[in-house]
Amino acid sequence: MTHPHGGPAAAGAGPVDDEPDLLRDQFRQLLRYPRLMAGGVLLGLLGGAWLGYSTSDTYVATSDVVLRVPTEDPFNPTIAVEKTLDMNTERQAATSRRTAGRAADELGYEGDPAGFVSGLQVTNPPKSQVLRFSYTDDDPAESARRANALVAAYLADRREQTEQTRDTMIKGLQAQLDPVAKQHDELAEQLEGRSESDAEADYTVKANLLNRITELSNRISKLKALDVTPGKVIRTATPPTSSDGPGWALSLGLGGAVGIALGLLIAWVRLVFDPAARSEGDVARALRAPVLGSLPRTRDTDPLLTEDREESPLAEEYRSIAYRLAYDRRFADRRRLLVAAPRGSSRTAAAVAVNLAASFAETGKRVLIVEAELRRPSLENQLRAREVSRPAWTQDGETDAWPGGRRLTVDAGESGSFELVPGARVRNVARALTSPEMSRLVEEADDPGVTVIVLTPPVFAYADALALVDRVDGVLVVCDPRGVHRSQLARLRDLITGAGGTVLGTVMHRGQQSGGTRRGKGARGQSRGTAGAAAGAAGADAGRSDRDAAGRTDDRGAGGRRAGGGARTGAADGAAHDDPATTMALRAVSPPDRR
Repeated sequence: MTHPHGGPAAAGAGPVDDEPDLLRDQFRQLLRYPRLMAGGVLLGLLGGAWLGYSTSDTYVATSDVVLRVPTEDPFNPTIAVEKTLDMNTERQAATSRRTAGRAADELGYEGDPAGFVSGLQVTNPPKSQVLRFSYTDDDPAESARRANALVAAYLADRREQTEQTRDTMIKGLQAQLDPVAKQHDELAEQLEGRSESDAEADYTVKANLLNRITELSNRISKLKALDVTPGKVIRTATPPTSSDGPGWALSLGLGGAVGIALGLLIAWVRLVFDPAARSEGDVARALRAPVLGSLPRTRDTDPLLTEDREESPLAEEYRSIAYRLAYDRRFADRRRLLVAAPRGSSRTAAAVAVNLAASFAETGKRVLIVEAELRRPSLENQLRAREVSRPAWTQDGETDAWPGGRRLTVDAGESGSFELVPGARVRNVARALTSPEMSRLVEEADDPGVTVIVLTPPVFAYADALALVDRVDGVLVVCDPRGVHRSQLARLRDLITGAGGTVLGTVMHRGQQSGGTRRGKGARGQSRGTAGAAAGAAGADAGRSDRDAAGRTDDRGAGGRRAGGGARTGAADGAAHDDPATTMALRAVSPPDRR
């Protein structure tokens, strides 16, 4: 798949990533917070240990009671009526202070009844009239004793309440019956000796009184015959043989599982509120450009040019970046590249620019590096170079003003050579960067065999890069994702596109590992610790000839690579690439991060 402009498409360069890719990327980013995750696991294990300790000596005794409502004849199906109890009300009555006080008096408990009932839990299994009394205590025998005492106290209290209600109802009915019976007796005495025809009305009243007496008597009889049994114990609490806790193994297992979830949650929250770009996906989405390469870590005392290139992963990474740029049509059509960092030091950006120049030189291109760092120029002192004749357009004026004053040739060893226009301190930086001479330097890339690389200071430090974006067009961003915020990368892209340029891609690097000073020769006979601070980009062994300014091949046998190979903008042929001498030729610049 190719970019709409012809360049390579990379993960994160598209408008939207697939959801599984985003999830995998987020999970990988969560693993960047091992301390937070370890802290969550530790908290979970501590919680599990506390749970195991707090429940290791607790015992639960359980008793079940089936409740029933009062009935006249529970064995007569014709009069037995199914009645439903309010089990929520019964649960509250079972855990009431009244029940607790009654059980405490029975057991001789001298403390507060509220403390006595604190270990009680009463539940109701679904769709049943069963109350389950569970009592928790440190002593298994005591837990069973208290559970049974609470059940007995609850049943006794419920019976007592039912009997009181029955007696109250009987007393009320008897109070109604007595005057009616007395009136009936008096009327019966008055009617003695009189015929029914003579006192028909009185006999009718007498009959009504008798019916009322019969009704009240029947109701009283039914209440006296009422079965007030409150319920039946179907399981008596016995001393438990083991503690109720989950045990140490299960507690620690649960605590570990909860700790992992907690650690992931804490790491996720930290990731959400972390403004730094933590991954290639973050950088690619913020800049809307592919990540062309990620430089491996090196020590900050390593020389910028490694001596052994046979097995150098850093050198191969630079080659890979150069090839991807070469096959990007946006770069291949104009071959102008601006290299800049967002913020901090431009040392790593200088390393990338120099190594890309050596990589393009390997493919037979004539490469020109323009150091547009006019405030603290350093490449001339960091590279082994020699001065060549000035370009033709400077011969007329013979000016020493930057950039028309000097041009150097840098020996990149087996990779060939490239040219360097070193930076110089000037009074007016903006005027020098926008001068006609600077425009002529960039226009040298119009030659099909020439590639121009411009190195500028960090974009957020100075506006020098923005002053050149409209001339160079293609920008390569060199950044440490942990040292720049996602919002800053998005703002960087807006600045570049607003100035008329295009972000071709990003080269990522990580903060370099610190190491002790190592002795050895640097770029100019200095100690290696001193040369490591300098960016010696292409020091070469003596005994081989340089490329000339027209890009001719040296006399030692890179016969397949010539300056006229303009069509081969991105790669040498397979034989030349596989040649050990060619592989050893590219000198790598280590990218230490100085902030």
